[in-house]
Amino acid sequence: MNLLIMRHGEAGWHTLDQERELTEAGRLGVAAVASQIASSPWRPELIWCSPLVRARQTAGIVSEILNCPIQEKMFITPDDDPGECLNRLLEYSGESLMIISHMPLVGALSTLLVDGHRKGIPFMTGQAVLLDMPIAGPGCADLRAQFLP
Repeated sequence: MNLLIMRHGEAGWHTLDQERELTEAGRLGVAAVASQIASSPWRPELIWCSPLVRARQTAGIVSEILNCPIQEKMFITPDDDPGECLNRLLEYSGESLMIISHMPLVGALSTLLVDGHRKGIPFMTGQAVLLDMPIAGPGCADLRAQFLP
């Protein structure tokens, strides 16, 4: 399975955390990353996104550029357990998937899948990584590509 993991675009700080919206720079950065992915050989069949506003806005931009459906998932909010996400990945039967979420989850999930631990690598806003996972499990993925705004 190819798994793209993306952190939402840059968001403003003028409201409650759950309601933060993308800035203009955030929208442009997300579109740039989605365009890079569209030009690559890796395209997701489906996007899972966090229900928080900034992740939904990010997924909307990516979905439009990649022509890909979106499903909101309650288990990929900022402080959710990456192990729960891994359990859900084990149930996923598709060939390619994109997850759009937040720090620290995206860093912890990526690290769990590549290195088998949960310390978490940093992600810039709008950044995406591509993981190649023959099977879903701790330490079973290889980092194949990185997309930066």
